[in-house]
Amino acid sequence: MPEKRDLVFVVDFGGQYTQLIARRIRELKVYCEIVPYTATWAELRERTPRGLVFSGGPASVYAPGAPRCDPALLAGEVPVLGICYGMQLMAHLLGGKVKRGEKREYGPARLTVIREDALFRGLPREIPVWMSHGDLVEAPPPGFLVAAATSQSPVAAMFDPARKLYGVQFHPEVHHTPQGKEILAHFLYEICGCRGDWTPASFVAEQVEEIRRTVGSARVVGALSGGVDSTVAATLVHRAVGDRLTCIFVDHGLLRKGEKEDLAKTFHGLGIRTVLVDAGARFLEKLQGVTDPEEKRRIIGREFIRVFEEEAARLGEVGFLLQGTLYPDVIESGTQTAAVIKTHHNVGGIPADLKLQLLEPLRWLFKDEVRRVGLELGLPEAIIWRQPFPGPGLAVRVLGEVTREKLEVVREADWIVTEEIRRAGLDREIWQFFAVLLPVRSVGVMGDERTYAHPVVVRAVTSEDAMTADWARLPFEVLARISSRIVNEVPGVNRVLYDITSKPPATIEWE
Repeated sequence: MPEKRDLVFVVDFGGQYTQLIARRIRELKVYCEIVPYTATWAELRERTPRGLVFSGGPASVYAPGAPRCDPALLAGEVPVLGICYGMQLMAHLLGGKVKRGEKREYGPARLTVIREDALFRGLPREIPVWMSHGDLVEAPPPGFLVAAATSQSPVAAMFDPARKLYGVQFHPEVHHTPQGKEILAHFLYEICGCRGDWTPASFVAEQVEEIRRTVGSARVVGALSGGVDSTVAATLVHRAVGDRLTCIFVDHGLLRKGEKEDLAKTFHGLGIRTVLVDAGARFLEKLQGVTDPEEKRRIIGREFIRVFEEEAARLGEVGFLLQGTLYPDVIESGTQTAAVIKTHHNVGGIPADLKLQLLEPLRWLFKDEVRRVGLELGLPEAIIWRQPFPGPGLAVRVLGEVTREKLEVVREADWIVTEEIRRAGLDREIWQFFAVLLPVRSVGVMGDERTYAHPVVVRAVTSEDAMTADWARLPFEVLARISSRIVNEVPGVNRVLYDITSKPPATIEWE
């Protein structure tokens, strides 16, 4: 019987960097899961974690209704690392003093290591760190020693070696703390005793076994879009159940130019049984007159499921629906500690009366992890590095009502954006690039005549996992070629704009 892998829980208090903590831990080859702050130690203990990490959060620990955790989490059975709010909560619950700081501390700061402990072993006495807090720990709890301070925080790090409780006021998970990954590694390996046994190969082996155990002798129908997520998910399940998987590709009429033909070739090469369904007219009819973006996503999600159920019925008895859902999809669709940003069609758009059981083997992975798993599965790089494309397709890139005519406009504009960025050799550097059609018109002049036509917005962003993103600094000459081609080659467009907004405050997609 193989030894059970290491597990660390990230206890989420609503911090903006919670998912980033999880990513950094996984990058250090330790498997972790995010759990809400309401999780009890009795629940977590059953899974024998090596340690816990308390995330940051927007609240003040002394405020009424502030998030609290089960005190048993701090009883010393496993090591705990508190980050920002997590450290303040640790101090508050164990008898320390937390107060509002005279000055807020946001951005870069210099941390002075006062007393070297396991977290800071081998690091310089002064290191740059990233702060984001208004409260501070004025006095640590009994049994704790102060490990580090900044000019604004007298207790910027603290520890109780007897109970293996550690706290840092700064954020080691962000790249603005250059030694942050080393600090996390010290906690995971030296304090928690982790082995670093979570790799793409181990994930594939575990998931194949889990899929076989879950599915049993049932048949699976897969929602295959051609993107890296659904393709990796399908390949993983195919490895587990073989020909008992049938994938369905729905052409909802909202695809990019040439995509249907390219994807048909891709699916054929994978050796996975695939059914192609032409449902474009059906989706357009359902979207007629709909302008609210959330309603669009819900309609498309429901209709997807209905198509799958109908096709599955033709295949005979099917027990499971496979989806390539990722963790960012789950987070943005709303969790106990995260607000709804936008409903993803494969999460919030799923009907309550779904007749099939969901199978989502990638549900807790980030995009970069999915790509590494895809490489482990032997998928070609053309699939691995395929640009992310939303499940609702071009429907969320036509703002307002979706019509066949508007889809053609945005489809042609999007093709030009793609061609020019690839021609410039920038397609591997940019996370996502596309065109958006706005539901307004502006005055222009073409051929000495007045025009009154639509503006198109070009969006290009850099990102690691879509949780945050920055606008891509495209060369002016590339933007000029894109603009010139769109207004000259796409009827109904007389103006091109470039979106220079990061995420947050914006999202990557416009709807």
